[in-house]
Amino acid sequence: MRRPVPELLAPAGSADALFAAVAAGADAVYTGLGAFNARAAARDMDPATFARACRVAHDHGVRVYVTENVYLREGEQAAAVDLARRAFAAGADALIVADAGLARLVREQVPGLELHLSTQAGVMSAAGARLAARELGVERVTCARELSVAEIAGLCAEGVPVEVFCHGAICICYSGSCSFSALRRGRSANRGDCTQPCRLSYRLEDGRGLPVAQDVGERLLCPRDYCSIRHLAELADAGVAALKIEGRMKNPDYVYNVVRTYRTALDALASGEALDDGALDELEVQLGRSFNRGLTDAYLRGTSGAELMSFERAINQGVRVGTVVERGHHEVVVELTQAVEAGDTLEIRTVLPPDAPADVPRRFPLVPCEVSGAAGDRIRVRCKRRVGTGSPVHLTASSRVLSEAQAAVAALRAEAGRLEAPVPVPQREGGPVAAVRERPSGAGGGAPARIVAAATPEDARALLADGGVDEVAVHAYRIAEDPGWEELLDSLTVVLDEPCRVSDEPRVRELCARARAVVCRNLGAIELARESGAAFEVAAPVSATNSATVRWLLDLGARRVWLPDELADDQVRALVDAAPAGSCGVRVAGSPELMICEHCLLTAEGPCDGDHAACARRSAARYLVEADGTRLPVAVDIWGRTRIFDAYPQDRRGLAHTLAARGLGAVFVDTVPVSGWVETNTFPTNPETVTSSRMG
Repeated sequence: MRRPVPELLAPAGSADALFAAVAAGADAVYTGLGAFNARAAARDMDPATFARACRVAHDHGVRVYVTENVYLREGEQAAAVDLARRAFAAGADALIVADAGLARLVREQVPGLELHLSTQAGVMSAAGARLAARELGVERVTCARELSVAEIAGLCAEGVPVEVFCHGAICICYSGSCSFSALRRGRSANRGDCTQPCRLSYRLEDGRGLPVAQDVGERLLCPRDYCSIRHLAELADAGVAALKIEGRMKNPDYVYNVVRTYRTALDALASGEALDDGALDELEVQLGRSFNRGLTDAYLRGTSGAELMSFERAINQGVRVGTVVERGHHEVVVELTQAVEAGDTLEIRTVLPPDAPADVPRRFPLVPCEVSGAAGDRIRVRCKRRVGTGSPVHLTASSRVLSEAQAAVAALRAEAGRLEAPVPVPQREGGPVAAVRERPSGAGGGAPARIVAAATPEDARALLADGGVDEVAVHAYRIAEDPGWEELLDSLTVVLDEPCRVSDEPRVRELCARARAVVCRNLGAIELARESGAAFEVAAPVSATNSATVRWLLDLGARRVWLPDELADDQVRALVDAAPAGSCGVRVAGSPELMICEHCLLTAEGPCDGDHAACARRSAARYLVEADGTRLPVAVDIWGRTRIFDAYPQDRRGLAHTLAARGLGAVFVDTVPVSGWVETNTFPTNPETVTSSRMG
């Protein structure tokens, strides 16, 4: 008996990648069109090529989605809506968005274009999906990668079509929550320009500067690649609408191989065939013949410890195909466990010979495979490096995959070439898009409100008695560490945590009911705050980077919107000028958060027993140390989530002073010590000195 299966959605970072996806059996593809998408370096199609590609895809029954999934800066809204209009006219079936303001504008001005919410928006519970569908009118929600199968099923039960990632690279930070690249490297992941700091080498040190990580490797933030091939039946039963393969930066042969592998599994599932472990092993080996950093299904199983990570290396690891069993002069003998073919590329993961000097580094030579062989065969491979017997051998590039992908792409490229002249892409009609409603110049008012986050209940009491402080705040994850906060909650503004998963909802509801006000940092938290009638504000990772998004949040009932730390001063000025007077706030002091991970970084120190609340490692100072020696403070909460902070505090007092007369509503001072230097409830001028200041 046949059973329904999810749509298989494939990446198309180029026309050839799109053709590869169509040929391999994708149901839909997604691509950027040169601007406003989260892969700034992708080889996006030009408008004429895109129109042709849409025709080819549609002729094969394949839908085409366009990504505009970055957070827009003020002044970009009109161009982004215009791009959506032109994509729709050229044949796009849906637009993938992260920015709520853009979603609203497209819904109003490009009627008929289907909207899908990107994983960048951070939906991880039914509450978030409910809000997105009702208030933004999206037809589909792409959920966070960190969710388990059970959580995904609960989200699907809400009735909103849910898309989940099924294969490919993972950001170790919750999507949409990472400012590491922006604040440390000047290039924003939320703008598609990530420098991938999670793939770099780091040391983990204690407060004395001593290393504490075990010898697991230096890629302490580098996860393996996501693989759901063993969970497709569960995901289908959960009611998932679409399975999404990551990879708009990947080559056509990668797209072809991964898509056809998942297509094989889904077709078997649709026909009622049960894939046994042997069949799934074969499919996983086939996936390994394309680029991967090692494969993991940890999130789907509800775990996120060391088994998630690729500590040793951040590059292609291929699939294991054999072991070195003999070593000769400039050659080795490999006993195969998987078939290889002449033209493949092999990597030998060197186990050093017993007589190797102690200072000889471990190496990973890439060598050509010159003969074909089946599992059980022994083949000779040229290798000039000294490698010991027992060294694992991996296949990192498959000649068969490459040749089959090239043939499939060539056939569809020829099909596209037989089409008539490029389909014209209509330009927008009428006048400019009305993206924002400017407020009258000169609007503004009195001094911004001053909100100070306290480090301890004792500090909070002192601040509450301070006439110069308008509100006292506390971070929600700190409340769980000290019962002394409980009696103060009705006097405090609670800054809610970034994630809002099903397991977080009871705590969020309680804080909404008891706190003076809450700052929501997830769409799901906004929904819960509104349901409870709580006074609420909004802050990143619900990123408001343009006035259209600010207005949407105000329309939902937010009393204030905090602008993201990664906005540059000129971008903050433009947004404060365009947004309603008094609606925006800016953080002026404190150590900015670079990222939050579900993975506990302290698992690099050794096995974890899962009892995070009792973990002694959490109470000791920990620093992630960059190659240049910069020490980034690390904090792990009682749920095992890791937060990494910048090494140096902010000082945006000058910016706040200039914005006071232009309508800035509030400033936020974070006195929580995370960087080893003493903070107070004042504006720090540098890491060593703090002075008092009052905005006016």
